[in-house]
This record gives sequence, C-alpha cells and structure tokens, in this order.
Amino acid sequence: MAELHLKSHRFRAEREADWRRLETLLDRIERRSATAASADELLEIPVLYRQALSSLSVARAISLDQGLITYLEGLCTRAYFFVYGARTGFWERVTQFFAEDWPREVRGLWRETLAAGVIMFGAALLAYYLVSVDADWFQAFVPGELASGRDPAATAASLRATLYDAPKDGRTGLSFLASFLFTHNAQIAILSFALGFALCLPTAGLMASNGLMLGAFIALFASRGLGFEATGWLMIHGVTELFAITLAGAAGFAIGWRVAFPGELSRIDALAVAGKRAATVMIGVVIMLFVAGLLEGFARQLIRVDLARYAVAVTSLLVWLGYFYLPQPERGR
Repeated sequence: MAELHLKSHRFRAEREADWRRLETLLDRIERRSATAASADELLEIPVLYRQALSSLSVARAISLDQGLITYLEGLCTRAYFFVYGARTGFWERVTQFFAEDWPREVRGLWRETLAAGVIMFGAALLAYYLVSVDADWFQAFVPGELASGRDPAATAASLRATLYDAPKDGRTGLSFLASFLFTHNAQIAILSFALGFALCLPTAGLMASNGLMLGAFIALFASRGLGFEATGWLMIHGVTELFAITLAGAAGFAIGWRVAFPGELSRIDALAVAGKRAATVMIGVVIMLFVAGLLEGFARQLIRVDLARYAVAVTSLLVWLGYFYLPQPERGR
C-alpha cells in the first residue's frame, strides 16, 4: 500500500503542473469565452489535453488511486468538449436556428406540409360551398360562442360594421372574434402536433375542422356581398396564423407517419428522428403565432383599407415562402 501511494505521489508530481495549467485555461474560457485566451493558449490546450489523456491511460493501467483517476476523467471530459465540441454562444445558436435549422427542417417536411394544407383548405372550400347552398350548415361548422350575432340572421350592414367600425371598448366589432380565432388556432396548432403520434388521424381531423370553420365564416360574409372585405380583414394576420397551423399539422403528420411506417429503423429510433425535426419546426410555429398575434393586435386595428390589408397579407405570404423555400446560401464551416 505504501509503495502504491509513493508511486501515485511521484506520478502526480511529475505531471500535475500540466494538469493545473489545462484546468486554469478551461476555467477562464468557460467563465468568459474563447476570446479570453490568446492564440498561443488556444493552441496549447489540445497539447495539454493529449497529455492529460495519456496520464489518464497510465493511471488506469497501473491502478493508481481512484481520486486521481476521477479528477483526470473530469478534466479530460472538459477539454474534449472544448477541443472537439461546438463552441457557440447563445446568440450564435439563435442565429443558426433562424438562418439554418428552422428553414431546413420546414423544407424537409414539404410533403407533410402539402398534405396538411390540402386537408385544411380543401375543407374550407367544402364548407364555403355547403354554407353558400344552405345557410343552416353554418351552425354545424362555427361554434355558438364564436358567432355572437355573426350568423345567417345578421344583416349586411351589421356585418360590414364589424369589419370597419373602430372598437370602443376593445370588445366590439370583430375584436372578440379575432381573439377567439387566435386562441383557437393556437390550440389547434399545439394539438395537431401533440396528437400526431396517433397515426396522423387526430391531426387530419383538426386540420379539417379548422378549415371548415374558416370556409363557413367567409361564406357568411360573402352571402352579404362582403367576401372580399372579410377575407382581407382575416388574412392580414391569418396568412401567418394559418401557415403556422399548417406547419404544426405537418409536424404531427411526420411523427404519426414514422410511428406507422418506421422503415429500416426501430419504431423508437424512427420516432426520435421525426421528433427532433418536428420539435424544431414547432419552436418556429410558436414564433409565427407570436408574429400573428402582433399583426392581429396592431395591423388589423390600424389598417382599414381593403387593398392595404391585402398588401400586408400578400407580403407576409411571400416573406414566409421565400424564407422557407428559396435556396439558401451555403454557409462556411
């Protein structure tokens, strides 16, 4: 035992200065950043790391005391992440998310996005047709608490007033409708993603139900000669909102499809791959819903000219399509 202790003491004495030097450099960089070290010090760290790794190998081979081995393991682990890990700060990571990660994952789900869009807007066209033919269908598609007088019994004048009259107390006009739609759409987006694992069926149902309500709402105003005006009012924030829901549905479809058809991977591994992509998309969906909330809260109130509303809607659509689907420049690595 005494011989082992002496051997460990000599081993530490011969190499400890290098270990402490490496530990000091890592402490300084971890507290601040890589810019806290000079160029020579940054070049020194890989050399010290390899020496520490060699010391750890020797310590394990000759069975030195466990405390020394544990210390070297921790030191080598820290140095490994510095030498080989991605050293990005918070703002660098945020920039990478917006510049690369989010648009890349959305492009990767283009088939699921197309499927979600076809279901939702196909249902909207169906509801529009049914309500146009028989107004009684409106009650089947639009919840009673949402209608609040905006139903087939409403006059053209009252519906027009909700589109253009300035709200007096924050709850008149269509402000309640807009708030309800935003809350409803946010819930639809979250549930479409969360329930996707059930073989895509709940997600498809949510996409369809949202489209039915949208189509019924437009059909009601169109029956009073206000379809163009109502669509402009809705799409000033609805483009971003509905795009977000479509992407959430795509994320749910991606998970459900992998559950049903895992391919060569195990079902758990396939689900993990799909879940990682879908989670990245959903982080972006939350951001889109926030942007839609700002448009609903400010632009909808301030812009009362139909063509200006359509200009905002078309611009937002082009911005999102360009951001997600235009070829991205290669970034240097």
